[in-house]
Amino acid sequence: MDDYSVAVDVGGTFTDIVLCNLTTNEQMVHKTPSTPDDPSTGFLTGLREVLSANSVEASQVKHVFHGTTIATNAILENKGSPVGLVVSDGFKFVLEIGRHGTPRQVNPQSWVKPDRPVRPRDIVEVPERAGFGGEILTPLDEQAVRHAARKFRADEITSIAVSFIHSYSNSDHENRARELILEEYPSAQVSLSSEVLAVFREYERTMTTVLNAYVMPRVSSYIGNLENSLRANSVDSSFSIMKSNGGMIGAEIAMRQPVHTALSGPAAGVMATLQIAKNTSVKNSISFDMGGTSTDVALLQDGNPTLNLAGRLGTWPIQLPMLDIATIGCGGGSIANVSPYGSLTVGPASAGSVPGPVCYGKGGTAPTVTDANIVLGRINTQIAGGSLPLDADAATKAVQEKIAGPLNMDVHAAASGILSIANNTMVGAIRNVSVERGHDPREFALVAYGGAGPMHAIDVANLLGINQVVAPLHPGIASAYGLLVAELKNDYARTSLQTPPDYDPNGMERIYSEMESEGRAWLAEEGVPTDAHVFSRWADVRYEHQGSEVTVDFGSKKVTKETIDEVVKGFHALHEQLYGFSLDQPVEFVTLRMTASGDVGSVEMPKRPDNLVTPEKAIASQRPVFFDEAGGFVDCNIYDRDLLAPGSSIDGPAILEGMDSTVLINPGWAGKIDEYGNCIMRPTK
Repeated sequence: MDDYSVAVDVGGTFTDIVLCNLTTNEQMVHKTPSTPDDPSTGFLTGLREVLSANSVEASQVKHVFHGTTIATNAILENKGSPVGLVVSDGFKFVLEIGRHGTPRQVNPQSWVKPDRPVRPRDIVEVPERAGFGGEILTPLDEQAVRHAARKFRADEITSIAVSFIHSYSNSDHENRARELILEEYPSAQVSLSSEVLAVFREYERTMTTVLNAYVMPRVSSYIGNLENSLRANSVDSSFSIMKSNGGMIGAEIAMRQPVHTALSGPAAGVMATLQIAKNTSVKNSISFDMGGTSTDVALLQDGNPTLNLAGRLGTWPIQLPMLDIATIGCGGGSIANVSPYGSLTVGPASAGSVPGPVCYGKGGTAPTVTDANIVLGRINTQIAGGSLPLDADAATKAVQEKIAGPLNMDVHAAASGILSIANNTMVGAIRNVSVERGHDPREFALVAYGGAGPMHAIDVANLLGINQVVAPLHPGIASAYGLLVAELKNDYARTSLQTPPDYDPNGMERIYSEMESEGRAWLAEEGVPTDAHVFSRWADVRYEHQGSEVTVDFGSKKVTKETIDEVVKGFHALHEQLYGFSLDQPVEFVTLRMTASGDVGSVEMPKRPDNLVTPEKAIASQRPVFFDEAGGFVDCNIYDRDLLAPGSSIDGPAILEGMDSTVLINPGWAGKIDEYGNCIMRPTK
């Protein structure tokens, strides 16, 4: 019997599954409604359904890959666990002090700092101190640590974070503190800053460690229960989770360091974009993932996604290596509303999967972006392979009563206005990851996926001046595909301030070698063969007296004076690109970084079979579709996308319908199907 891998991506509206035959590379896709109250229910239901539909035994599954938003939602919705925090004497209020700056797009005169995820009364100071060079200045007061553990046990706080000043340079005190806490409180879960984020800046390091502790009980329980359920369903396979950096980690590490999964779901989509761009020979691309609840966008340059080391989740900094993804509350389920001032707004509130858009017929009464699309004829009344019928009349009535009537507009103009606002909102997110990072979006292709992405992609591209749009074969399942093509990946970092002219190449090489040894041990634990280990080096660099750094590729060469000079040169060029200038100033190295990666069975996207047909034979029907640029409704051919042979060319206006998504080819554009089934669209003028 053949072996299989299964990828499961849990979204806000649907849970997407891809089943891959590891012998033939045949890939079968499936969708099932998500279960927000307990995401594992949708996960297991979808897994059982896809195995049954394809006559695959559970014992044949050898790998299970998962993208999850459990940690994300716990942080954004303030639904984490109570946390106790142990800090160095004198640092009790490090979280309350935070940073002086205010968030963007707020009134600095009225903004109030949000409540921290750990209360001051749950923070305990203990005497200890290490210097920034790692020397012990004050021994750890072990009795004070024991007292803290007893306090947390009495208060029934099971999740404890430990963040000592300068522990990034010497973790001995934090390691000992964990031992003491577990002696006093064996059922506690302990997060150490030296393991979560071994870099300087105590506020960001402490906040990231606290957030790790904040979500640890919920995530570890979720992953642990899933593992047990898989075993109960006779799936005895490896179980890996997508990280925010686009790599996979084993379930055990994900349970210990769940904050690394904060962007697990969106990161999987970016990894799919990486493979799609490679298959279509696109050098620079922007991923455009429009789902039911939100839209995620990211920029990939020269075939590589960009990382963000100064990321945020909600109101909190998470200074871990994360893919640079901008997320906005705009998706197919985003609710349209007329404000008390008579203006039309769209989102961020979403109808989600329950009750969902009005057209779903599940009790929704507020018109959404999906309802606007069906009013304009852009969506079939049967989606998800016919398993979800849509009520176009109910959608039209809702748009008329809630939007068109109050605004004294034609119902079709109102629906078009809903889409226009949504499209412009998404343009803002794309500008955030492109223009605001020093990139011209016109030099990039837009890779559109998610259930709604390919319907809006050309409208968004027109607003940005982008002249190439790519819609993969199964846009609604793309993030699940991303789980299959990703590699195992883990990041290591250590602050080591190097100031000119006294750079210490030998010391820097020693730190890189130590991190590489940690990476090798981890890859070996995950079952990656030694000859498949890959290591890449990076460094956070800044001008002297600057307060922030830029991350520069260090390459894979041994650290020497010459390689340091190359990195400094690269820093000047990158600073020029990001900020419009570079300086003739001394350059400091602040934090050294190492990425360890390895392949344990990632797959390629399959090519299309030979028994497909020409566009004329793939026409399933016709229907009128509304386009602003055409001034109203235009009769469009509706193509069965699954039947289109590679090489097929289709002029807009036209619609390609698949099981999981709809591709809209606007007037003035044309699409061509490649050997992987991607629809590559370009303007005809």
